[in-house]
Formats: sequence, structure tokens, C-alpha cells
Amino acid sequence: MFITPFVLALQSTSQAPAAPPSTPGCDSEAHAGFDFWVGEWDVYPNGQDSKVADSRIERKHNGCAVIESWMPLNGRGGTSLNHYDGTTGQWQQKWVGSSPGAVEFAGGVTGDRMVLTGNWPSAQAPHTLVRMTYTKNEDGSVRQFGEASTDHGVSWQTSFDFIYRPKQDVSE
Repeated sequence: MFITPFVLALQSTSQAPAAPPSTPGCDSEAHAGFDFWVGEWDVYPNGQDSKVADSRIERKHNGCAVIESWMPLNGRGGTSLNHYDGTTGQWQQKWVGSSPGAVEFAGGVTGDRMVLTGNWPSAQAPHTLVRMTYTKNEDGSVRQFGEASTDHGVSWQTSFDFIYRPKQDVSE
């Protein structure tokens, strides 16, 4: 039997195309390191009842990113993009706020906390190192404790201390 090129072409196109390979999710324990921060939050200075911000933390993009939308009541908001980098074994955060420029942090889970450190330069202190520690509290809130160092980490001063309380009026 003689098969023409036309018949061969028809035979090859009549077969179902192979399904594209599925993209692996970021569902490892390391990728879940920041899951305790995911949620809708009312943010308060630690020890105070005067709300200063709303914050939405979402796990996005197949679980590979944690995105914060920081919405302070004074209107000067910002966004952080956080992800676990399997090649370095560290979490990375890039913060972009209402002022020009961006700040990059790196770190990871230490015990029951997420600790990220980065250089946050300002005109007054061009070599300011900032360390942020995120801790899940027993009541379901999350503490974000920020410290700054202008002597390359030899000494630290508190720069902010926030409590993220779960929003009570989140609409589904």
C-alpha cells in the first residue's frame, strides 16, 4: 500500500496533542514560611488601640509569591513582593512605597519567626540597615518589629512595632 505525504500529514494531525507539562507549584514547607502573615489585617502600633493602617497579604502565582498591599490611613501606601528563592534558600522581599526607589530584604525563618534584613538608605543615614521580625502571636495576630542600625549591625534601635490584627469585617 502506497501512503502519500498528504495521508501522513492527516494521520499526524488527527492524534490528540500532548498536554503541556504542568507548572510545579510552590507548595513546599520552605514556600509556606510566610503563610502565617497571609490575610486581611487592621494594623496598630504595639500596645495601642489607634489603628494606623489596613494591610492585605495574599499568596499568589501558584503559591510562589506573597504580596502585601500596605494601606496606611495617612494615604502613603506601598507594596511588598516576597518569595522563597530555592537556589539561595532565602526569602526575598522587595518593597516599593510612595517615595521614589525600592528596598530589598533577604532572610528566612528562624524558629517561629520570619526575619528579613536590608539596607534602607535615607538622606540622614545613607547606610541604615533595617531588620524586620514577623512573629505569629497566640491570639492569631502578627507582630512586625522593625529595628535600624547605622553602625552595620553592631547596635540596633527600634524603628517600628506593629500588631496586625485579623479584620473582623472581611467581606467574602
